[in-house]
Amino acid sequence: MNFELEDEHRMLKDLVARFVRDELLPLEAAVLQREASGGQLTLAPEEHERLDARSRALGLWGLDAPGELGGSDLPVTAMVGVNEELGKTITPYDLPPDSPNLRMLLKTADATQTERYLAPYARGETVSAIAISEPGAGADPSAMSTRAVREADGTWVLNGRKIWISRAASADWTIVMAVTDMTLGSRGGISAFIIDKDTPGFVVERRIPMLGGASTYEISLQDCRVGAGQLLGVEGQGFAPMQARLSSRRVQMAAWCIGRAQRALDMVCDYAPLRKTFGAMLSDRQSVQWSVADAATRIHACRLMTYEAAARIDRGEEARAQVSMIKVFATEMAWDVIDMAMQVFGAMGMTKEMPLQQMANETRLMRIYEGPSEVHRWVVARALLGSRR
Repeated sequence: MNFELEDEHRMLKDLVARFVRDELLPLEAAVLQREASGGQLTLAPEEHERLDARSRALGLWGLDAPGELGGSDLPVTAMVGVNEELGKTITPYDLPPDSPNLRMLLKTADATQTERYLAPYARGETVSAIAISEPGAGADPSAMSTRAVREADGTWVLNGRKIWISRAASADWTIVMAVTDMTLGSRGGISAFIIDKDTPGFVVERRIPMLGGASTYEISLQDCRVGAGQLLGVEGQGFAPMQARLSSRRVQMAAWCIGRAQRALDMVCDYAPLRKTFGAMLSDRQSVQWSVADAATRIHACRLMTYEAAARIDRGEEARAQVSMIKVFATEMAWDVIDMAMQVFGAMGMTKEMPLQQMANETRLMRIYEGPSEVHRWVVARALLGSRR
């Protein structure tokens, strides 16, 4: 069993680490100031353009996109290393394209959809969103009520509401999950549709401010009519590709959490030997030493768990329980490590002049996003108890 990244993947991880250090970390002060004064964590347009140009020049676009679409076709394990490094900064920048929606399209897009949507997306030319959750439905797909009804000419008409959607206002197109057979529900009755942003009846209703300057959106579908070619994949078979897409995001989140926790621990290790309280350095206090040791142990365990889950996915093995395990373990581990770091820094750790509070906010959101911890514990328990029956 190999516990190290392959040389080329390790070099890529190092390249991303340099990009984060040289390009993203220097922007944190301005980003934090904007969030403190305006309530939104954003990059200025010129900053985003410069980062796009720099990351593209470094060959960091399309890392896990297929080679035939201009990508590097990297495995999930390699992307864990990439996302761990990206997780060490609160500067809101992602390397195009967003992996989860990319992977969902790879499983479902036909030739026409590949040319129109997947290929430009893989090249980083478009922005996407996905609309799954609904008011009152949350993480329970069986409660989904958004309907898609097919008319005689093959046109689909969608009606319903979706909520907690990232990038809905800026996305060029959105994957919308809808019920096409009420009798089957999540067991063969949920389908996916690609809806362009200017489609009549597709309405972005409101922006919802979230913790730490993040935003999600609520949309409504009001007799939203799309052609037969907008059905993504097979009618009634949208649930499995959606789950694969969610698994991709959960592995990504675990890697981000490892990066955040590692940075918080590194900050403590740099600060504790310099700060004296009541005649002794913080680094000489047993409570701080034990906190550092526990944090390092949990980060190490989480990193190994995440690589193991990613390796299962790369081998095409069942990994749903393992993905749920790391979603819970990583988000709760990072929350505790960052909270410990804030405690060690004292009042300074509470300020919006340091990244710790933003790291905590983003980690807290991830304990809900892509399924709350309670649901993932249920998934793991059900897999274990079911196997015993």
